Amino acid sequence: MVNYVKLNNGIEIPLEGFGVFQVTDPAVCEQTVLDAIETGYRLLDTASSYQNEEAVGRAIQKSFVLRKELFITTKAYIQQMGYEKTMQAFEESLQKLGLEYLDLYLIHMPFGDYYGSWRAMEELYKEGKIRAIGVCNFMPDRLLDLCYNAEVIPQVNQIERHPHYQRAEDMQIMKELGVQPQAWAPFAEGLRGMFTEPVLMKIAEKHGKTPAQVILRWNVQQNVIVIPKSVHRERMAENLDIWDFELDAEDLEKIGGLDMETPSMLDTRKISEVKRVYGYLNNPVLTSL
Repeated sequence: MVNYVKLNNGIEIPLEGFGVFQVTDPAVCEQTVLDAIETGYRLLDTASSYQNEEAVGRAIQKSFVLRKELFITTKAYIQQMGYEKTMQAFEESLQKLGLEYLDLYLIHMPFGDYYGSWRAMEELYKEGKIRAIGVCNFMPDRLLDLCYNAEVIPQVNQIERHPHYQRAEDMQIMKELGVQPQAWAPFAEGLRGMFTEPVLMKIAEKHGKTPAQVILRWNVQQNVIVIPKSVHRERMAENLDIWDFELDAEDLEKIGGLDMETPSMLDTRKISEVKRVYGYLNNPVLTSL
């Protein structure tokens, strides 16, 4: 039911997947991932910093779906940057997930020795241990700089993107570079009244959908991959039920008017945010914005 998009290396990835950020209880995470797979999700997104790779791995092993039908993503965090550290981090994540290869491996933050990490990831990619490699939270200048110096252009840049932060410049640069945008926190955790936006509520009513479904459809209709998260099975199903309607030009124009041109959750150029993400593993504060 979910549409796929081709990455710049020809690999196909689902346009909608499932994230497990903040699902830290092992038993809850394992059951949540099993529920997501049974609901129809085939793209699963985790990270070493989420501290739930083992639970995700157990769910993958217990699921009825063949490994080749799943698209598994994880990420290396700031403290794992640098060639040797990322090589070790990759092996640790692979072991925790119980997998022989990854579909997508990402640099989680644009900090630390991510150039050393990228060299390690390029090697692992060329060896066939990772099907695609990419980055997260790279602003256009850093993404462009990395692409100018990389042997392998990132296949994906996973960023904060939602109706309040639409990032036109980022979208254009990624299009020029051939890097696939992927939206984490597509609902911005409901911050700034996301779910009660009158524009979104009116468009939702028009299509017989919910504001959340309109937000997801808005992204995928622009070829932006989404990875919503929920521990509730009915919400998982609701989030996946976005492939039977289409937003028209008027809808898109109205949603375009909601852009505040500022992040709700992460600003990698703000000092308080840099300090926050460096200390996240010891103090998991969601945002300083």
